Amino acid sequence: MKNILIGLTLLIGVSFFTSCQDSLDLEPKSAIGDNGFYKNTAEIEAAVFAMYDGLQNVVLREFALTEMRSDNSKTKNSEGEWAQFETMDVSPNNGTLSTYWTDLYNVVFRANKVLQNLDVVTSDEAKAQFEGEAKFVRALAYFNLTRGFGDVPLVTKIIVPGDEVGQVKVLSSSVLDQIELDLNDAISKLTTRGDVEEGRATIGAAQALLAKVKLTRGDYTGARTLLETIVGSGDYNLAGTYRDVFYSELNSEVIFAVQFLNDHAVESQDFSYEFTKLGRNSGLNYVTSDLVAAVGTTDTERIGVLYNPEDVKENGKFISSSSDNRLCGNDWVILRLADVYLMHSEAILAGQSETTDASAIASYNMIRSRVNLSTLATDGSAALTKEMLFHERRVELAFENHRLYDLVRSGEAERVMGDFASANGFTFNGTKLLLPIPQREIDTSFGILKQNPGY
Repeated sequence: MKNILIGLTLLIGVSFFTSCQDSLDLEPKSAIGDNGFYKNTAEIEAAVFAMYDGLQNVVLREFALTEMRSDNSKTKNSEGEWAQFETMDVSPNNGTLSTYWTDLYNVVFRANKVLQNLDVVTSDEAKAQFEGEAKFVRALAYFNLTRGFGDVPLVTKIIVPGDEVGQVKVLSSSVLDQIELDLNDAISKLTTRGDVEEGRATIGAAQALLAKVKLTRGDYTGARTLLETIVGSGDYNLAGTYRDVFYSELNSEVIFAVQFLNDHAVESQDFSYEFTKLGRNSGLNYVTSDLVAAVGTTDTERIGVLYNPEDVKENGKFISSSSDNRLCGNDWVILRLADVYLMHSEAILAGQSETTDASAIASYNMIRSRVNLSTLATDGSAALTKEMLFHERRVELAFENHRLYDLVRSGEAERVMGDFASANGFTFNGTKLLLPIPQREIDTSFGILKQNPGY
């Protein structure tokens, strides 16, 4: 089912040069500690796999800090620390918040470890691939850090505990500069989807992520160029049905996903379980009535996937087929072609209220056509509005951790979340769009790391 299996240890003795059609069967042969000395190509490749393993930890609860802090999802019973996310009132002492920060910086550490030890790789081709993967993964981690927390420490080398560079905030603009540098370098070094095992970073993944970074920064021309390159590459195609995207894994639409395996003691996830009423936390990432109203009743193909048919309040995108419902194998999709098409429309819209551009409308229509919904004329007689586009993103990408950041990027976050808060009985102000810095991190820095405003 999966072409890359990522263990919790660094896995040694795996050759890089395998056909993309081969399964990457990683059997633990030995382990190197985080401070181990890397001596050869196989050991560096094992460190590369460890980066992807770190991303597994990141996505386990990322939904709480993204979807549940938007108008898309909530807890079933508003219990404990989880309720802080749905009311956008997260405490700096929240355990999930602290774990998320730690997991992201652990991924940064693993990427820096690869980059620091590339000199032992004798093949120029392998060295370029490893460097590209490490820079893609580091960029992804920092993009999530700066979108979530704003200004954050920027660490691009291995440091020792207590090093001030890991405790002093850097402006988010500088973090984004580094992300762009990493992704441009990754694009120059990575290969296409057809030339590497499924699950590893590709040039398409780096281009898609860089396009999203550029949209976030308002560089619409740069984003458009990247997005049109991805579409024109022929490496990706929309899955035949909306359901196929999530239940026919590693399909032609997926550009980058974090992989899991059913019924595996190490490589499984439990978020699929937590999204049900059986979850330990009595249900997380539940569908809000606001999202149900936004989807409407005519969007039948997506409705059949968005909501669990056995309980329409439950998220339906991640229903497990595992025999142990705590050892689920559903992948977490981070980048896919539908997102690329909608970003393409957004890049052409370029912050304006509407466009009649045929290319923007054609990309929008691609998403609508797949689910048998009405489309717009491309002859200039119809306009694609900003509201229509971001509504389509909300429905198409629901529960995929895009909604809150889409609202911020669109400039509508304070208005939309303010209205949502009023309708649901909690207070909201714009400072809550950023998460608090975990108190544990502030304490261990002896106050060098400063808290975000409003907390």
